[in-house]
Amino acid sequence: MTHVSVGVTGGLNLVHHGPVTDRAAVSRWLAGYEAAWRTPGTGGLAALFTSDVTYRQSPYEKPVTGLDAIGRMWDEEREGPDEIFTLTTDIVAVDGPTAVVRAEVRYGDPLVQEYRDLWVIRFADDGRCTWFEEWPFWPARPHAAS
Repeated sequence: MTHVSVGVTGGLNLVHHGPVTDRAAVSRWLAGYEAAWRTPGTGGLAALFTSDVTYRQSPYEKPVTGLDAIGRMWDEEREGPDEIFTLTTDIVAVDGPTAVVRAEVRYGDPLVQEYRDLWVIRFADDGRCTWFEEWPFWPARPHAAS
């Protein structure tokens, strides 16, 4: 992460005083996320998330807060390191310390479940995530209130 100041001609001076990330850093973090999901245990989470991280599995779900709580949630949500899945990600936007990523996850061979997801990720100065919010969508489920 770096800090930048941006000067603009014409008398206007814009200054950004916070952590800044870039697509390469986000890409490395995403690779680490997938590797951690595929690895036994949750020891790798500390390299990805700050100790006080907030993780929302949906924008309307109660947040999971703290590294230990996220570790318990991961253990409950995944089948284990041998779980068969593919994760495809596309970085949609990066602005300061925040990234938006489109993810597609396909479980099983043959396919038993799939969904698409938007992830809003906020990073600390050290490159670890302080805020993670998912916006998941599943096939054949309504996308609007009925």
